[in-house]
Amino acid sequence: MLGRMQPSLELLFSQLGLPNSPAAIELYIRTHQLPAHVFLHDAPFWNKAQRSLLISHLVQDDDWAIWVDELNQQLHMDAQRPKVLRSA
Repeated sequence: MLGRMQPSLELLFSQLGLPNSPAAIELYIRTHQLPAHVFLHDAPFWNKAQRSLLISHLVQDDDWAIWVDELNQQLHMDAQRPKVLRSA
């Protein structure tokens, strides 16, 4: 059934078995930020099935790949922000 639906971040979260309301997605992204050197599929919070799903979409470069890329960018937001130096 998901194969016939228009891919979205909400449906990707559903495929991953995660809560997929806008508030739940925002909370997940805020609380699961990754360092720049950690690839999305290597994140420690994925189980084997979730990791496999993410890799599969990227390798197939299917309609879901853009949403996997979006998730990757959002989970690396903190790593992409310029660091602000504080004076003592």
